[in-house]
Parts: sequence; structure tokens; C-alpha cells
Amino acid sequence: MYDVCIVGSGAGGAPVAYELSNAGFSVVVLEKGKYYKEEDFSKDELAISRRDMYSPKLEDEYHIIKERTQDGSIEVYDGREYSWSFWNGSMVGGSSNLMSGYFYRLKPNDFRLKSTYGEIKGANVVDWPISYEELEPFYTKVEDVIGVSGEVKAHSFLEPRSTSKFPYTALQENGVTKWFDKACNELKFESIPIPRAILPIDALKRGACSYSNFCGSYPCATGAKGSSRAALLQKCKAKIITEAFVYQLISDKSKITQVKYFDSSGKSHTIKAKIFILAAQPIETSRLLLNSKNSFFPNGLANNNNQVGKNLIFSAGGTGKGRFYFENLSKNEQETLMQRGLFFNRSLQQWYEFEAEGKKYKGGTIDFLFEHSNIISRAMREIYDDKGNITWGRDLERKIKKTLTTSRVLTFEVFNDWLPTNECFVSVDESKKDKYGVNVGVINLYGHPHDLKVGEFLAKKATEVLEKMGAKEISMSISSSPPPNLVAGGCRFGENPKTSVLDKNCKSHELENLYITDASFMPTGGSVPYTWTIYANSFRVAKHLLGVMMEA
Repeated sequence: MYDVCIVGSGAGGAPVAYELSNAGFSVVVLEKGKYYKEEDFSKDELAISRRDMYSPKLEDEYHIIKERTQDGSIEVYDGREYSWSFWNGSMVGGSSNLMSGYFYRLKPNDFRLKSTYGEIKGANVVDWPISYEELEPFYTKVEDVIGVSGEVKAHSFLEPRSTSKFPYTALQENGVTKWFDKACNELKFESIPIPRAILPIDALKRGACSYSNFCGSYPCATGAKGSSRAALLQKCKAKIITEAFVYQLISDKSKITQVKYFDSSGKSHTIKAKIFILAAQPIETSRLLLNSKNSFFPNGLANNNNQVGKNLIFSAGGTGKGRFYFENLSKNEQETLMQRGLFFNRSLQQWYEFEAEGKKYKGGTIDFLFEHSNIISRAMREIYDDKGNITWGRDLERKIKKTLTTSRVLTFEVFNDWLPTNECFVSVDESKKDKYGVNVGVINLYGHPHDLKVGEFLAKKATEVLEKMGAKEISMSISSSPPPNLVAGGCRFGENPKTSVLDKNCKSHELENLYITDASFMPTGGSVPYTWTIYANSFRVAKHLLGVMMEA
């Protein structure tokens, strides 16, 4: 029997494995995917954009998606038929291998959304059971252990920090950032550098960034990016069992007693432990609990209050872009624009809170970044002419060459709260099975109209910057389409056992040895990417568990 069994090896599970195994406890990690290392990674565009190398095939594993529109009607989609995938990284380290590494802390008011901004009709907004001050030491720990680089710059919504600097200096930046800073200065906007979970130098027994500009969706071949695999799992004593699909948790009325998983050949195995940690990502964590029902928990484990799967959230917002053409630039500006590999680490948080129509609103974050370097996606955008006709042959070749060598796109991403509602949740379909014979998850989608209002406000601010910089063909798109790599909720933590699944230490209210440490615990998402907060909370829970286990 192990002291601890962890299901999932991403940002939610790895800190617990790292802390507890290095403290001398026996820890086993069950990971559905394979164990890839730096030497296995390359910038293979076909493997990523055409073959989904690091995520399950939809014909084998899929979701049913039920999308509720504003008029109340529901459209049902089979993920296989519509190529609609909610999978991210299925490998040791999970999707943290594939992140861009934009690391933001939540702000103090993110922990007290209801108290600060009030109720919103149709939304289940609540305060967190912990404060920013309680999580702050663990944000700092992540900076040191995972490795965060950047510059701490004062601005209107800079969160309180116990240190004045990041442990690593900022990554090298493209010269166009100076155009951005100048435009913001003229607009009286606060340009701030983006902290990144990427090492600029060899450190922490990992290599420095190689400036390939292939961060998002690609694993890092140098180990510079702070994935849970590179930063934690390769440095801890936990046993990692790969290609282990966990399909059931077995419990009595008060404890999990064992976990069952299939290996790559389909053979079933059982693991026993004193404490069980779920960190399989929010949709799959809820699905596993719902599929593990028994006589003590007829609605699913830890679900006698019918809260498992509820209040699923994503990141609201959208994207936009503008293009810079050579004909509008000097020779030096052209050379600056086409600098390759260097980062465009700039964002705006000036409207993390704003007033409109006499009311205070929670706003969000706007990231600016260059169009991804993946040549396939960039070339595919050139196959149609201005009239919508397909271009091919020499004409297409000339068009692609001209576009890629004499212009460049600067994009932006808007992050604002996806409000939790009764209509956005995870359930299971007992009539449909995946390749393992397990009920598939159902993702019930609904975006609150408030999300769009805030997102559009922020996007318009972003277009002002692009316009001031001299970009052309400026566009923006704000929608309720959920980003599958930014998902949280489903097993929110809280003080009331009737309205939450977990207590403040992420332990199940109903099972005394079950903890959940992926993004499922989050009752609201804030207006930033989640990874830094997932890491920090997992280190927080690990500290709590160390205390519990030392006393046992």
C-alpha cells in the first residue's frame, strides 16, 4: 500500500508528488499518457497541427457537447463527428508541457468576487474560502521552484508581493515592444511586461530558452519551460506509472480504498493507498467521480450533495489582431519587425476593474503576442483571395511568400471571468462509451452574457493600441466559445458542504482521504490564465498534507 496515490501528473498533481515523495512518503502517480523527455521533442508542425500527437484520438475518446444558446435552445454535438476536442496534453506533465508559460497571479479581489462586485443575475458567483494573502507565499514558491522570469513593474493593479523581483531576469524581447510602449504612453495606457515560466539561462538543472518561438502547443526541447515534468517530476522520488487510464475509484462510506486502472494492453490493475489525490483536469476529474458511484454514493463519489461537475468554468474573452506591412515602415523598422524568436512580452491590466454606466465591473487582462510561428496555420490563411476564391499553384506560392516575408501579425488575447452558472457543468452519458468501455463525459456549455460585455470592452481597448502603433486590417472576435486549455471548476471548494465539493484544503467534504488539486477546486477563475494559481494551490495543499501525514 502506498501513502499517496495521485491521478494525473500536471500542474495540479506534480507539486504534491514532489513535496511528499521528497519528504520520504511513498507516492505513486498514475498518468494516462506516455513519458516523453526533452530528447523526444521537436518542432514538428504536422505532428501538432494535423495529427494531435499529444492528445487522444477522438474516435477512441470523445465528449458529447451540449451547447445552450441565449434563447435557451440546446445543440448537441458528438465530439468525433465535429472534431470538437477538449483534450490537452496526455503525457507526463500534462498540458503544462504545451503552455505558453504566461504566468499571472490572481488579484486580491479575485478571491472575493461576490463581496467586491455583488451578485450577478443568473451567475453562481461566490467568494473563495481562502484569501490572496494565504496563497501569496506559494505563488512565491512557484517562482523559485518552477522558475519564473520577468520584471516586476508597478501598475494600477499590481498585486501585493513578498519579494520585489522575479528570481530570473526577463527573456530577450523583440524591438516592436518599444513601438507598443510608445503607443501606450501616448494613450496613457500602462504597458506591463509579462512574467513567463521560462528560464532565460541554464538553471534548476534545466536548459535555457532557445528562442524558437514555438512555446504554445509545443513541448520544450531544452527544459526551459516550467512544465511539471521538467520542473518537478524529473526531480522527485515518486513512482510514475504511465499509460494508466484510471476508470474507477472504490470507496466505503467514508474513505477511498482503492483505484482501478487499465494499462496499455487493456489489463485492469488495482492500487491501494492511504490518501488519494485527483488531478486529472476538471472535466475528467468530475467524470471519474460520477462514473464511480456505489451504494454509499449513488450519484457518484463525493456527490451526495449533487455538486460534482457543477459550476464548470472556462476563460471568457477572445482574440484580435493587426498586421504591419513593409510599405508603411522604414528599413530599420522592417528589420525590427522581422526579428525571429524574440518574445513580445507585453500586456495590459489597466481595466482589471473599471466603471461603466455608474457601476463597478470586474475586467481582465489583455496579452499581446506575435502570430504563432507554425508555418502550416499561417500558410492555410492564404489559400483564399479577396473574393473568397481558392488560390493555388504559383499564385498561391507568391502570395504566401509575400505575406510571410513583407508583413507580420501582432495578435492579442483577452482574459476575463467566465461566470459560473447552473447551465455549465459536467455530466456523463451512460449510453455512450469510450474505447475503455467507460461512460463518456458530457460537457454542458453556456456562457453568461455578462462575459461578452466585459470581453468586448477590453478588446476595444486592445484595438486602440494596435491602431496607434500603425497596424492595418485590425479585427477582434469575442465569443462564448470555450478555450479547452483553460478550464476550471466542477469540484469547487468552499466552507458550506451543501454548496461545494471540497473544503478549504481541497479535501472532499464527504470522503476523508480524497483531495482534488487540479483546477477543479476554483469557484471562480479570475481574469488570467490559471496555471500559476494551480501550481501555487497544489503546493499549499501539499504543505497541509505533510502536516496531516506527519501527525498520523
